Amino acid sequence: MQITYPDITQCSALDLSRAIHTQQVSCREVMQATLAQVDRLNPLSNAIVSRVEPDLLMSQAAERDAQLARGQSLGWMHGLPQAIKDLANVQGLRTSLGSPLMKDFVAAEDGLMAQRMKAAGAIVIGKTNTPEFGLGSHTFNEVFGATRNAWNPSKSAGGSSGGAAVALAQRMLCVADGSDFMGSLRNPAGWNHVFGLRPSQGLVPMWPAQDVFIAQLGTEGPMARHVRDLAMLLSVQAGKHAASPLSLSQDPAVFAGSLDSDPKGTRIGWLGDLQGYLPMESGILDICQSALGSLSDMGCQVDEAVLGMPPEQVWQAWLVWRQALVGPRVAPFLVNAANREKIKPEALWEHDQSLSLTGAQLMSASATRTRFFQSMLQLFERFDVLAIPVAQTWPFDVTMRWPQSVAGRTMDTYHRWMEVVIYATFAGLPAISVPAGFGPDGLPMGLSLIGKPQGDLDLLKLAHAYEMANQAMIAQKPPGVL
Repeated sequence: MQITYPDITQCSALDLSRAIHTQQVSCREVMQATLAQVDRLNPLSNAIVSRVEPDLLMSQAAERDAQLARGQSLGWMHGLPQAIKDLANVQGLRTSLGSPLMKDFVAAEDGLMAQRMKAAGAIVIGKTNTPEFGLGSHTFNEVFGATRNAWNPSKSAGGSSGGAAVALAQRMLCVADGSDFMGSLRNPAGWNHVFGLRPSQGLVPMWPAQDVFIAQLGTEGPMARHVRDLAMLLSVQAGKHAASPLSLSQDPAVFAGSLDSDPKGTRIGWLGDLQGYLPMESGILDICQSALGSLSDMGCQVDEAVLGMPPEQVWQAWLVWRQALVGPRVAPFLVNAANREKIKPEALWEHDQSLSLTGAQLMSASATRTRFFQSMLQLFERFDVLAIPVAQTWPFDVTMRWPQSVAGRTMDTYHRWMEVVIYATFAGLPAISVPAGFGPDGLPMGLSLIGKPQGDLDLLKLAHAYEMANQAMIAQKPPGVL
């Protein structure tokens, strides 16, 4: 492959890595092209925040070139510019959490994910924008403002990894990190026409963390424009860590291997809108079923699947778990009562609801979660993969806080419009959002594929086969991206 300067930002991460290591392009050229792309597109999209000074970045890129000249490579990410989600620590950069209370906090050391990505050779150019405390699938905050959808700047980018998804779609990054509690890797991926993987519970350890035993619903993970790139980033992020006792000991090198496979015969269960339980805006089910048609054409067997227990029971147990985990994250900021007016109402609601929870309620919700997990295992006796839309709405107006209603039904919480994403999270299952196509207004939508427990590799192989069968659709670029 011969790479020319204008092509640098269009390359896949693996192609760019090969070009750097074969010295077809220098790390300095890659950094120059990346910064030019960010300068051109980021002022409108507002995806990358807390940017590092260009001179410092060029100096780091020059050092990467010098290392290669000496025959030294840090890893496959050697010289690749990266921006880390603004919920994770990067030494010397602000970790604002999107909160005015944290806008001046500068991390003294790297978090585990940043450590691993830097150790693989990445150069951190800044942070990617996120909603306040990462709450809500719409990326806006009082520190940096809103991140705008890559395909239509008047629309939401999704969240909470909205900055990462837009930076990918607009070719400001070739891969990106994110995190996912309630669809935060999947919803923005679906709304910006990229891939986002929520890994199996425990596959990607998170450190530092307030709690490492109970708080397992949130996980960090990878995003990319190509599944091979996503899998390679997962190979860097995953792996057992002593500070995370529930992290999995699976060798992360398996994700750096071949993803080639024959999907013929793969049994896919289509959950749809859960027999009408989930309100869906017009066209979403149609576009996702079109993507399922592609999987059928590849030889997969697609049949209707029914959730094994009443979804309202799952939701009520989910609310207890979420409030029990989110409330204590907000609580330290309320030690000073004057801070209350500087915290968004959705975060205050989570905190205030958590104050009345009892241990008995949490244990009851945990029992419900256990029954739900067992019901999912029963589904996986019939199916290899489950499929469901990645969102219940199309990207909405960027000035909205959250949809008050969906398809005529009133939403009773600020996050009920994203109820569709909770099933993979609650069962600790891997789930990947794949581009499903575009609606009549030209806005993207994603299809979520949910794998068996710790079936991340098989899920990636199916997603890769899907990508290869839909290359023309997936290769489409947002307006204004050269």
